[in-house]
Amino acid sequence: MAKPYEFNWQKPVPSFMQDGAVFDRYEEESFVFESNCLFQVDEFGFFLSWKSEGKEGQVLECSLINSVRFGAVPKDPKILTALEAVGKSENELEGRIVCVCSGTDLVNISFTFMVAENTEIAKQWVEGLGSIIHNFRANNVSPMTCLKKHWMKLAFLTNTNGKIPVRSITRTFASGKTEKVIFQALKELGLPSGKNDEIEPAAFTYEKFYELTQKICPRTDIEDLFKKINGDKTDYLTVDQLVSFLNEHQRDPRLNEILFPFYDTKRAMQIIETYEPDEDLKSKGVISSDGFCRYLMSDENAPVFLDRLELYQEMDHPLAHYFISSSHNTYLTGRQFGGKSSVEMYRQVLLAGCRCVELDCWDGKGEDQEPIITHGKAMCTDILFKDVIQAIKETAFVTSEYPVILSFENHCSKYQQYKMSKYCEDLFGDLLLKQPLETHPVGKALPSPNDLKRKILIKNKRLKPEVEKKQLDALKKMMEAGETAAPVNILEDDNEEEIESADQEEEAHPEYKFGSDLTVDDYSQKEAVAISVKKGLVTVEDEQAWMASYKYVGATTNIHPYLSTMVNYAQPVKFQGFDVAEERNIHHNMSSFNESVGLGYLKTHAIEFVNYNKRQMSRIYPKGGRVDSSNYMPQIFWNAGCQMVSLNYQTP
Repeated sequence: MAKPYEFNWQKPVPSFMQDGAVFDRYEEESFVFESNCLFQVDEFGFFLSWKSEGKEGQVLECSLINSVRFGAVPKDPKILTALEAVGKSENELEGRIVCVCSGTDLVNISFTFMVAENTEIAKQWVEGLGSIIHNFRANNVSPMTCLKKHWMKLAFLTNTNGKIPVRSITRTFASGKTEKVIFQALKELGLPSGKNDEIEPAAFTYEKFYELTQKICPRTDIEDLFKKINGDKTDYLTVDQLVSFLNEHQRDPRLNEILFPFYDTKRAMQIIETYEPDEDLKSKGVISSDGFCRYLMSDENAPVFLDRLELYQEMDHPLAHYFISSSHNTYLTGRQFGGKSSVEMYRQVLLAGCRCVELDCWDGKGEDQEPIITHGKAMCTDILFKDVIQAIKETAFVTSEYPVILSFENHCSKYQQYKMSKYCEDLFGDLLLKQPLETHPVGKALPSPNDLKRKILIKNKRLKPEVEKKQLDALKKMMEAGETAAPVNILEDDNEEEIESADQEEEAHPEYKFGSDLTVDDYSQKEAVAISVKKGLVTVEDEQAWMASYKYVGATTNIHPYLSTMVNYAQPVKFQGFDVAEERNIHHNMSSFNESVGLGYLKTHAIEFVNYNKRQMSRIYPKGGRVDSSNYMPQIFWNAGCQMVSLNYQTP
């Protein structure tokens, strides 16, 4: 007998979240404060809902939540005053704030902050919410489950009286339907049907909602199929007719007949028992068009079966044999000129599954000499390197345990490179792959994704081995002598040609270095330019003038030895030709090509390019003219086996 298909798309929702807990809620961007909100998550994990006394209920779809973390103590005096008024002083907030980050894309992000009664409750909810989000199975549920989700949302969105406004229901069916049709359908179901009426949640059951949808949006396609099967002679299907339909139309003929038997009378009767709502027809062993519709819309006929979502991929081949989801200029939230840089973008792309992020590192100009990340001289705002490293640590392996590659575009002095190295070492800890694996020495075949699980790799230029050793020895002696800043400063004068196969070509993208009248270094000025671009105050002529005035600023070749030692399986080198790369046969060497150069090689050396990618990695990035952060067609390069085809994630 054919077995019923089980589509287990749910993640278990902890009971304490279904029961709910009281939090104070606030939003920072537009000042919102709501005290004593009861937060709950439904049994299916569809919604995070909340309601406070005298206010309307609100919901947030869990599928839109991309991260849940502890929030920092707010700095806004209004929020602090509001919290103080409900008995929560500033010095007691540490560890009690839950930050829920949500959005329909990676750029337009909203933050909801929940202040718990104590740190234990906050920790419980951070872990609990974190366990139910990122449920990709829930994106492939059946139509019946989707209807249940719509019904639950309406049930949560009660007004101040705790009832469901009829207006909310009409808005649900607004597309192409007049209000009169909806009012009439509600009336036929015995529910309040006036425009200003309200419905008791207990009366608005799922069964009522399902019947309402069938009246307003009838499934005429299923009705036509039903009539075709029974010849439009009766109002039901017999068991034999149902068995025939299931075997001839629903069952995949390619399936093994022993492992996946044909449908029989016994299985058909199980379907009738489960989905036929009419008890009289059920007892006669027949199914109505309503029962037939319920069956076809159920999880047993999900649009994508679970076994298709969990196809096993071998992850034990060398790293070069896999496509690596890669981001270009990860820090930017918009355009390449006058854009705003954001630490949050690193969190968002990693949570979206990206495995290679880009960090454009420059010397910070402040008194603390902190390295920054920005788009060179392209009038983009700055963010701190250490903040980005912290964000990467927090989100690198939330949605995937496969390795993350940090693509450094390094423009920093040796002093600030040393700070970068220490931040990576101290913050990443054991996550950072500082040395090659004993089983996979550099130069030979790269380790597999499974070998590198939960490891962070640094892609940066590296010194020649003998130069690196000499400088490390000198650094060690100086530091043992009690010198701190001196060692890295002394090393500034070393020969910049001592890089192992240094890549002097354009590495990740052109930087835009302007004349004195266009250069913008001050952060506040950059912020002003970013706002002007966002508001559309910068003209096309302005951008064209900036484009015409740029001069490429290459990444530094004066590498600090401590940073150099952290580079292993992703070492960029100057591309000297496919024949040279094949002769050298160094698997950990890789080169970057802009889309135009890469396309040129595909036209002239397609076979050589494919063979190159079998052995070592290549990175493709957008050409400099894409100031609007548009993307090229990545499939062209995937077809040739290019692993890191980097895209502007901020652009849909």
